[in-house]
Amino acid sequence: MDTPPAVRARGITKCFGDVVALDGIDLDVAQGQIHGLVGPNGAGKTTLLGLLLGLAVADGGTLEILGTPVGRSLAAPDAVAGFVDGPGLYPSLTAKQNLAALAVLRGRDARTAGIDDVLDQVGLADVADDRVRGFSLGMRQRLGLAAALLTKPRLLVLDEPSNGLDPAGKQHVHGVLTRLAADGTSVVLSSHRMDDLEALSSEVTIVTTGRVVFSGPLSKLAAENQELDYRIRTSDPDAARRLAADTTGVRVADDVGTRHDTEVLVVRALVPALDELVVRLVHAGIALRELAPVVSPLEAVFLALTEQQESSR
Repeated sequence: MDTPPAVRARGITKCFGDVVALDGIDLDVAQGQIHGLVGPNGAGKTTLLGLLLGLAVADGGTLEILGTPVGRSLAAPDAVAGFVDGPGLYPSLTAKQNLAALAVLRGRDARTAGIDDVLDQVGLADVADDRVRGFSLGMRQRLGLAAALLTKPRLLVLDEPSNGLDPAGKQHVHGVLTRLAADGTSVVLSSHRMDDLEALSSEVTIVTTGRVVFSGPLSKLAAENQELDYRIRTSDPDAARRLAADTTGVRVADDVGTRHDTEVLVVRALVPALDELVVRLVHAGIALRELAPVVSPLEAVFLALTEQQESSR
C-alpha cells in the first residue's frame, strides 16, 4: 500500500476581500521530507502555512494532510505543529513554564510531557528556568520549535525558524530538523535564508503573487534556471581561461567579483555547457580545485522574482 503524502494540495485559492493571496496553488510534500517554501514578501507563503496549521481555511481547492482531507473548520489537523510569524510565548513565564502551560492546554500531564527532553533537543536546557522576556530572538525561535516538538508531530510547519540565530544556534536547529526528517517527520520550511533552504531542503516550491512558479528538487531548479555565474579555481588559470573562451555556451565574466583574484575564473553558462567545460579541463590535465555558483540557483530565482515584483508596482 502506498504511503500518502504529508501534504497534497490542488488548486488552493484564498482571498482576503479583493486581495487574492493564493491563486490555484498545488503542493506535494512527501513524508520524511524537508520541503522549502520560497518567495518574495507578499507572495502568499504565510497564508499557505496558515492553511496547513489550521489557522485559516481555503476558499477553493482540495487539501489533504497526512492522508486526511481538511474540512472547512478552523482547527489544527492532528499530528501537525509549528508556527507562523514567530511563536506565541508568555514573556513572564520561564521556558519550562511556557511548555508546561502548553502541555496542559492540550490536555497532557506536564510532568510526563517530555519538556526537559525537547528543551535539550533545541539547546535550551541551561536556560529552562529563565524568564522568556530576557530571551533573544533566536532563543525564542528555538523555544517555539521546542513547543512544536512537544506534540511529537508528523508534520512540522515553520516560518523563518532561523531568525535571530547565531551560527551555533543555526547548526543546532539544522541538526534537529535533519534528525526529525530521518525519523519520518515531514517539515515545511519557509525562509528568506537561501543557505538554510539549500542545506536542508530536498525539494522547494517557489511562489509569487499567490502562484507556484517552480516546484521540485533543487537539482531540477539548477538545470532549468537561466544562465548562472560560476567561480572556477584551477591549477592553471590562464589555460582554463582559454578553454572557457573556446567552449560553446560558456562566456567568461571577469566583471563579477574577481577583479582582485587573478586565480579565480568566473564563467556564465547553463549547466550542460558548464559540464562540457569541466570535461575539457580534466582532459587537458588541469586540476579543478573549486567550482561553485557565485549566486545559487535558488537565490538567483528569488532575486529575479523580487525584481519582477518591484518592477510591476
